[in-house]
Amino acid sequence: MGGVLSTLRAEAARQVAREILVFTLDEEEYGVDILKVVEIRSFEDVTPIPGAPAHVKGMMNLRGRVVPIVDLRIRFGRARPRYDELTVVVILQIGTRTAGMVVDGVSDVMELNAGQIQPAPDMGSLLAESFLLEVATHDNRMVMLVDIDKLLETRELDRLA
Repeated sequence: MGGVLSTLRAEAARQVAREILVFTLDEEEYGVDILKVVEIRSFEDVTPIPGAPAHVKGMMNLRGRVVPIVDLRIRFGRARPRYDELTVVVILQIGTRTAGMVVDGVSDVMELNAGQIQPAPDMGSLLAESFLLEVATHDNRMVMLVDIDKLLETRELDRLA
């Protein structure tokens, strides 16, 4: 019976738990649930929002919808961001809101099974707002899975709207 149970567990671990869009900030890889991604666009100038937090780059018109744009490099406290031909905006659906996040680039879509995903280590106060949900390992890569709902809170998006 133990052999059958271990075979079933191994099969369950191989099943795809979810797909994530992998993006980069500096040299680090992060991931967000692909089901929240609406589209990926090249970076273009945005209209600033007076009084908005520093990480809110501004807003853009997306086919008649005004969408707030958040620069994740600034949100994560990275060095001064650069904007070049590789910089992209990932448009996300967060609840009933649409928002964009500026990242250095998008590398791929990764299929992860349950055995490749681990809870994020407890970093205590090192990660002030703890946007890190889980850590995935895949083909000698480590990808930090971001809790996009917490990172781009609906309250903040509501205020910007």
